[in-house]
Amino acid sequence: MGLSPSRILLVGPSWVGDMVMAQSLVQMLLRRFPDGEVDVLAPAWSAALVARMPGVRRAVTLSAGHGRLGLRERLALARRLRGSYDQALVLPNSLKSALVPFLARIPQRTGYLGECRYGLLNDPRKLDKHRLPMTVQRFVALGLPKDAQQPPDVPTPRLEVPAADVQQALGELNLDTARNILVLCPGAEYGPAKRWPAGHFAEVGSILAERGWKVWVMGSAKDREAAQTVCDLVGPAAVNLAGRTSLAQAVDLISLARAVVSNDSGLMHVAAALDRPLVAVYGSSDPGFTPPLSPTSRIVSLSLQCSPCFQRQCPEGHLNCLQSLTPDLVLTRLAELLPDLDAGRPVKAEER
Repeated sequence: MGLSPSRILLVGPSWVGDMVMAQSLVQMLLRRFPDGEVDVLAPAWSAALVARMPGVRRAVTLSAGHGRLGLRERLALARRLRGSYDQALVLPNSLKSALVPFLARIPQRTGYLGECRYGLLNDPRKLDKHRLPMTVQRFVALGLPKDAQQPPDVPTPRLEVPAADVQQALGELNLDTARNILVLCPGAEYGPAKRWPAGHFAEVGSILAERGWKVWVMGSAKDREAAQTVCDLVGPAAVNLAGRTSLAQAVDLISLARAVVSNDSGLMHVAAALDRPLVAVYGSSDPGFTPPLSPTSRIVSLSLQCSPCFQRQCPEGHLNCLQSLTPDLVLTRLAELLPDLDAGRPVKAEER
């Protein structure tokens, strides 16, 4: 199609990390169409995340719950959106994700084929996983013409946080930034095979706490127990924030971190998009598929013969890919990013 859209709707993913990576597509679209307007159709929980994505005009929220077809809600939303957009880019591969653009009669509807979406999409693309091995490449490619050279140039995802919101989060959670802050993210929604042991996280936290750092342990309510284990092992320097923050507050607080250590998770991608010095720990997943995309990040993975297996639970029953990945290795990667790590000097405001 020869359409040059000025009003574009991105149908966003349902995972935090994938939503962050969608910001690369936003950047690319605005490079192609400088006068364009980009909105993101997203689950209600992610509206605050979308609001922190530069280049997005607004979040269009869908009330249908996760896993539900929600046909009535989708039809009502589609009716409200009719006439509002020239093109829709559908990032998820599900049938239901293509319904709103179709029902809204958006003229150009672009997405990868999957789940019998013929007809719902009128600009269907066939995904070549070998040419586009990374999730973010697949997103960006959807915003380019079908005959564009692949793999595409991928802008680094970015998030921006309002200073007033950062201060509000600090006040509401009774936190301060008087010391260097290490953020630890021991959770991973996908399953245990992506979670580095809590004791390993705690060892990294303890070593930095001895050098005067404060340790914020972050995650969802599901991560509260693991986070508490880390905090108990680290001691008074650690604060358990898992389940205590909204997603917006988590993003805002991570922006203050001097360093972040995280499993392959949504918060890992948040830290990378905020350009925080980051060490990302990989077990059952593949760092070539969903890596942190910031230049201030390092990946640690043992690359065992049995990994990546992409399983939620270790099929071998030993979890060696994570158990044998030592805290010393993570600290070594941190020192590459922070040459002054041993000094424990206070971080200057302009470095945050």
